[in-house]
Amino acid sequence: MKSVNVYTKAALLCILLSGCSTNKTPDNALGGDWQFRIDSLHQGVVERWYAPDSKREGWQTHTLPNLWDRYDNLASYDGIGWYAKSFEVQDTTSPVSLYFGGVDDDADVWVNGTKVGSHTGYSDPFWFDVTRALRFGRNEIVVRVVDQSGPGGIYEPIHIVRSEDVKKLLKSKYADQPARASADWVRNAVIYEVYVRSFSKEGTFKGVEKRLVELKALGVSVLWLMPIHPVGEINRKGKLGSPYAVQDYYQINEEFGTLADFKSLVAAVHRLDMKIIIDLVANHTSWDSKLVFEHPEWFTKNEEGAIVTPNPDWTDVAQLNYDHHELRKYMIGMMSYWVRDVGIDGFRCDVAELVPTEFWNIARKELDKIKPVMMLSEGKLPEHHLEAFDLTYSWNVYDVLANVIHDSLSVKIFDDMLERENYQYPRNSLRLRFNTNHDKNAWDAPAVKKFTPAGAKATAALVFTFPGVPLVYNGEEVGNPKKLSLFEKVDVDWSKDAGFRDTYTRLANVRREHLALREGDYRRIACSDSTRVFAFARKAGNDEVLSVINFSKRPAKVSVAADHVMRDFLTGKVFTPENKRIEMTLSALGYFILVNN
Repeated sequence: MKSVNVYTKAALLCILLSGCSTNKTPDNALGGDWQFRIDSLHQGVVERWYAPDSKREGWQTHTLPNLWDRYDNLASYDGIGWYAKSFEVQDTTSPVSLYFGGVDDDADVWVNGTKVGSHTGYSDPFWFDVTRALRFGRNEIVVRVVDQSGPGGIYEPIHIVRSEDVKKLLKSKYADQPARASADWVRNAVIYEVYVRSFSKEGTFKGVEKRLVELKALGVSVLWLMPIHPVGEINRKGKLGSPYAVQDYYQINEEFGTLADFKSLVAAVHRLDMKIIIDLVANHTSWDSKLVFEHPEWFTKNEEGAIVTPNPDWTDVAQLNYDHHELRKYMIGMMSYWVRDVGIDGFRCDVAELVPTEFWNIARKELDKIKPVMMLSEGKLPEHHLEAFDLTYSWNVYDVLANVIHDSLSVKIFDDMLERENYQYPRNSLRLRFNTNHDKNAWDAPAVKKFTPAGAKATAALVFTFPGVPLVYNGEEVGNPKKLSLFEKVDVDWSKDAGFRDTYTRLANVRREHLALREGDYRRIACSDSTRVFAFARKAGNDEVLSVINFSKRPAKVSVAADHVMRDFLTGKVFTPENKRIEMTLSALGYFILVNN
């Protein structure tokens, strides 16, 4: 499920802003009252709602930061929303930037009618230099937010600061701390997400077990099974219901088999020297869950005392309330059962940001007493890396892939992301990299549809060689073009391939054989086309890997910096540098992964 970042930054650095037209602020925060209007007909740009002379009669007034699903009548609105605010600047002698803590999902920003920048993806802070657009005295900022699904809006503070102070604002209190140490098998993992319904014709644990050797040959080292528990029937979505509407955390979904079948699968995974983790949906249960009947006091309630959903879209689930100590004890006991008694190797934790971090910290301590586990957070909170989690979701990379391929973003965005991560996350934090997952496949598009087949392979090459841990989703290894509904059984045609299985196998092999891709330092490599072709190196000791990926839909002839002979791991082609440059021609959306010859 899509996660929403809910923590608030606090860092007010310099006083450029003397006040706002309707909301005086003694600092540099552009919070408070903003004008707001939805744009369901996509007419705002054409009608120039960003212009200083735009008429704003009929616009609502809302307080930021906030998400618009909390506004009247917008609980389920997905689309475009516009925000406008006037403010005053009394010092324009230094370069000035607008800093956004977070927008859901994409944003275009104008200052005094001049477009100062665009941002893609809800999971990262971002900023624009606005010096040329600003003027002394009264100014106006207009933000166009494009929401893809779930809540939308400007959900983190906005600041106007000297440009030299942006990185101070960006740096979190966690950046100078070390991330928790992870086991080698966690750092070195290739994770495969199994949707049991669609992984085999049978849609069962036995169907998964029959194909474990195939996954091992693909290079998979960790299996993540989407929720395996019984699915609720009350308010069920679709015929089969979402596996994320859990009825009983201790039981097995009969659709998939029995507990004995699952234990057999766990044992078979371990015999192949692989690991297995399961989805943990700790934030909510189905409306007819065992906990609703036995412990209704453990759930979040409204003013009338009725149990509520986490948000208006998730009508099939009821939200738990972790203020209850007994609920925490129950959940930790349940997690321990699956690790200790059934033998799994950890959890992927659904919408982990919506559950208190201190709960996760305690749970991890208890699990570590049993055995080393993998804990994967479907979230992006930096503090998750300190004690509880090995990995957090890198939504940021996924969010920009299509824009890079469709030429609206430079490949420089990937460097910018790593820089931001370095300022936000504890040292050596592991991020989960992916070009799709069950949410994106179901609600956005399969990778081959979103990026084209060639683009799906190019983005996979990035996922496997960029710093982090790669994820492969159910059916990607055959280029599955179907959306896999979370509410129905959709079969994958495993007989088709189009070179995807070989691509993923080779990418997993190069990662397994080269320490540089698992632990190596990262550096950008000079390239003659630094807008469309992304070249970077990973190095650990004497082991070096150079990735060169053409994100353009046109062939590219480029030269990249290199001082020794290198060989493409995928094709065996040898490249010999001249004057410390390697010349190469890449096909449209093609790539080379060069290793020491």
